[in-house]
Amino acid sequence: MLVTAAVAALPILTLLLIMGGVAKLFTAGDDGGGQDTLSRLGPAVLVPERFRKAAMLACAVGEFALVAGQLAADLVVARLLTVAFFAISTYVLWDLRRRRPDVGCGCFGEVSSTPVGLRSVARTAVLTGMAVAVAAADVGVADLVAGVSWTAAAWAAGYLALLLALSPEVEEIMSRLRHRAPCEERPVPPGRALARLKASTAWRTHAAVLESGEPDDSWRELCWRFFVFPGQGGADVVFAVHLSGRRPTVRVAVVGQDGNPIEPLAESIAVSATR
Repeated sequence: MLVTAAVAALPILTLLLIMGGVAKLFTAGDDGGGQDTLSRLGPAVLVPERFRKAAMLACAVGEFALVAGQLAADLVVARLLTVAFFAISTYVLWDLRRRRPDVGCGCFGEVSSTPVGLRSVARTAVLTGMAVAVAAADVGVADLVAGVSWTAAAWAAGYLALLLALSPEVEEIMSRLRHRAPCEERPVPPGRALARLKASTAWRTHAAVLESGEPDDSWRELCWRFFVFPGQGGADVVFAVHLSGRRPTVRVAVVGQDGNPIEPLAESIAVSATR
């Protein structure tokens, strides 16, 4: 029975470690969310402010390392370190709930901003038990293939049902979906819009004429975020980034010293391209 329980637990632990690591990377990399976001999440509030981003990134890298150690290298020490990781996390969340009841656990990045409660602590304790089962049974990738059965599937379903019941993130996600604000009212950090700009074709096309990689000015109008960069010859290069969608529309205008656009923005953007 222990082997079956461990075979069912290993892929769930792996998936949650990957999800947690990716979410932390996105949260730490969101400069627009900045210290305001990190100051509300567990892994960050326990360290000095200047180290909060580094702490979030280190936690994410650690989770990826545990996945690689268990699956790619099939190391016994990686399974033991996974037990230690979840056990320490359980203690940290318990202590965080006592010392800082206003902050979230940050287990899955910004979506885990709900203040730490007994459910979050219990979930991490359950994950610790699952990691103990994997380490005690010493199962690896080869055992996953050999151990596939209806019994293992039932164990996996039970694990998932229990973890979902103990996850406040489920309610948070559902609430966000039900009350999703229109684009005009949706908060989008300037850093996120700037990152999208620098990944666009419009940026690559005009980067050679920019005097600086940092904007002189930035403002938002409805669903657009505008950035003004100093250009060659005293001109300004104005970018407009749409704040909706995975691959947002980016418009650009080059504005001369007289304030008139040399390369106008699309007519659909009913705002001024000048400062």
